[in-house]
This record gives sequence, C-alpha cells and structure tokens, in this order.
Amino acid sequence: MRRRRHVALRMHIHILGICGTFMGGLAVLARAAGHRVTGCDAGVYPPMSTQLEAEGIELTEGWDASQLARFGDADLFVVGNVVTRGNPLMEAILDRRLPYMSGPQWLAEHVLRDKRVLAVAGTHGKTTTTSMLAWILEDAGLAPGFLIGGVPNDFGVSARMTDSSYFVIEADEYDTAFFDKRSKFVHYHPWVAILNNLEFDHADIFADLAAIETQFHHLVRTVPSQGLLVVNGDSEALTRVIARGAWSRQERFGDRLDWSARATPDGFEVLHESTVEGVVAWSLQGEHNRANGLAALLAARDAGVSLVRGCEALGRFQGVKRRMELRGIVDGVAVYDDFAHHPTAIATTIAGLRQKLNADPDAEGRSRIVAVVEPRSNTMKLGTMKAALPVSLAGADRVFGYGASAGRDALGWNLGDALAPLNAIRPAKKAAKEGSKAMVFDDLEQLIAAIVVAAQPGDHVLVMSNGGFGGIHDKLLRALSLRAARKAQT
Repeated sequence: MRRRRHVALRMHIHILGICGTFMGGLAVLARAAGHRVTGCDAGVYPPMSTQLEAEGIELTEGWDASQLARFGDADLFVVGNVVTRGNPLMEAILDRRLPYMSGPQWLAEHVLRDKRVLAVAGTHGKTTTTSMLAWILEDAGLAPGFLIGGVPNDFGVSARMTDSSYFVIEADEYDTAFFDKRSKFVHYHPWVAILNNLEFDHADIFADLAAIETQFHHLVRTVPSQGLLVVNGDSEALTRVIARGAWSRQERFGDRLDWSARATPDGFEVLHESTVEGVVAWSLQGEHNRANGLAALLAARDAGVSLVRGCEALGRFQGVKRRMELRGIVDGVAVYDDFAHHPTAIATTIAGLRQKLNADPDAEGRSRIVAVVEPRSNTMKLGTMKAALPVSLAGADRVFGYGASAGRDALGWNLGDALAPLNAIRPAKKAAKEGSKAMVFDDLEQLIAAIVVAAQPGDHVLVMSNGGFGGIHDKLLRALSLRAARKAQT
C-alpha cells in the first residue's frame, strides 16, 4: 500500500544538537523532504559530520549565539534534548521569541502524520529490532521509510524518506526536550507498537521503574483500537503497563505464551501455541536476538508480510553496526564492537557470544571472552547500577574496565571497587598465574597495552560502550599487529 507523501511548504530549519543519532537522522529526513537544513552541536566530528555534510547540510561547532547572524532568519529552530536552559543559543532564541519546537514534535507533524507508523520500544534491543522490522518490510517490497538509532548493514544509513505509507521508527523513552519532559515516543502515534522489554534505565531523568512504566502507558494510550501492541509477556514491568489499560489488539510473545521462539542449531523456530509456524536460519546468537526477531516478525505480519516470508527475510538480515560487530582478527585475537552499556545488555551480549563459541566445534571450549567495558551512559556515570556490573560481567574470562578520571565522561564513583567482587571469587592459584580477573584503568593507552599483554590467540575481545571509546578498536588492532610483527622477528 502506497500513499502520496504530504507536500509541505519548504522551510529553512536550524537544528540544535544535530550530531546526535536521532537529530542527525531527522536532519536527513528533513533534507530529503526538500527543506534547507543547517545545524549546530557541541561536537561536530566524523562520522556524523561527514554524513550530514554529504547531504548538503551546513554545520556549526558550538552554541554561540552569534550564529543567529547567519541563521536567525530560519523558519524554525528544532531543538534536541541535549539542549538545556542556559545554552547561549537557546537563550537568544527565547529572548528574540523565535519559533522553535522539539525534534519528535517536528517529526510527528512533518513526516509521520500521513504514515502508518510501526514503533519499537524497550530498554534493550530497540535498534536491532527496528532494523529487523525495516528489513523484513523492505525484503517484502514495501520500501518503508525509517529512523533508527544505528546503521543497519542492509541499508547503510540510519534514516530515509520514501513514498511508502509505512514508516518504521526506533521509539526512545528518553525525554523530548527541556520544555517537554514526556518520552519521545509519545509523539509518534504508532499503528503498531512493539513493547520488547522494560527495565530501569536513564536514572538522570527517571526516579524509578514506575516512572518509566507511566511513560510506556502513555505510549499504549496513543495506539488506535484497530492498531496492534506486540508485547513481551515475560516482562513483569510490561505486564503492569498493560494492566493499567490497553485498548488495542495484542499479540503476546514469550516463554509458554501465544507466540514463542525455540532455538535450533542454526536459528530458531517460530511457535504459535506450540505449533511451528516458521523457521529462521541465521547466525545471530542469544535469547535476546530470538525475542527481537520474533517481535519484528509479528509486527511485519500486521503489515501483510506472512510469517514464512518474514522468516526468509530474517535469514538474510545482515545485522547492525556496533551490535556484536567484528572489527578484525589480528594475531589470532578477534576484536568486537558492541553498544551494550546497561548491565542486562552486557550480560546478554556475553552470554550470546559464549553460546556462539560453545557451538563452534573448532573452539572446543578453549576460546576465552575478554570483556572491555566503559561505563559511559548517564545512568552508569551516576553509579545507579554499579552494584550490578560484577554479575553482568561474570560470564567473561577476563575483564578490563575504563573509567576516565577527568572530563565530561568521568565517573563519580570508583570502578575498581565496583569490579572487585570479580577478583574475590577468582581461584587464588589461577589468579596468581594469569593476574586479576578484573583490571581497571583511567588511561586509554595503558588499558590497550594491558589488553595486548593479556590477549592470547583464540581470544575474543568484546568491547562494550555506548560511545566512541577513544577509537579503542582500531588502536587495539594496530597494537596487536605490532605484537605480531615483533613475534615474527624473533
């Protein structure tokens, strides 16, 4: 089903916070719709800066109010949630009474209004599930538009505008703007909403889990009665959300529920009330990926894509950058990049890699997982979940932590103390032979040097952070190359 795209007046839009994943994607959509787009941010650097400039978008570094001399005639200032009161540019916009609105509101009014929106919400797996859903619809010939908080390998871009009536969006529960403290997803008014999971996160804006549940129920209230809620029935928090009231059709998935996913040696089976309805053959591992895939299949089914066709499409899904992305293998050591930063995501990522290694007949249980973690999210920096870190990292063989001692990403708590329980449970004899299981550094170069010393051929180094981590992946691969060259000379 296709519908003619709504034709709006061409505008000049100046975006504050343009280099964030969401606002950068919004900028691409606005440019594709024919608007003139400019923007600014505190950090204007690749890869986002080069992607935006390639779209013909002029970027300005910083928040100086003097940029209004160039952009003060903009028809609208679109404000990202990184902007706070006291920001010099925002203060000038307010003082001049210039027109402004939030990014999610602009998106709702100018992109989503004429679309059948499929939204993916949840604490974990939003980017992966959204990418899966967009790919299933693409593979079925529906050519959806989308806005995703990452780059799906099947598309190579995080956002695109099409003439399709379908639009797939990653529905973030983070707040909208300094003047609108509702979650972003309240603006999207989806026809289909996936509620994938729900745990406490974003401690910088939510007091507790109950506060997040309230925002999720706001989302549930916006789904039409003929729309669809795809709900993880194994989540107690989501069960409470639905119990507060739901007026839409529902599909529930989870263990022993209406829909479930059963692991197979090369993928999973889709079961409806114990009857196999489809089979997915893929290389992704872990219960979390099976749940993500099942949710995407059920949402796509509502758009007319049969389960069989959807399963075939998932078998061709190429994954998402920074989600267990293999960055290279040097001197027998594999280095991965993963976005995991919440303790639950860290634990499931390690478990998924362990499952993959255990299934490899060549590994025979010899492969080690070396976890490298940077607690960088706002929630982590507050220390709200530091007590959960040792448990989440227990599945790794070695753990290296990085906690900057100064600057914007500095921790307000001691990472070494938090990870100390990992060393307490390590057998003394093994600890003496290999060193402490967990080591913590506040200097990136020292961290890399320690990993290179510890890494052995056959190891899998799993780097987990929601930031750039100082380019550690390339630096580590280069250091391993130097190690291999030195070994070859001896």
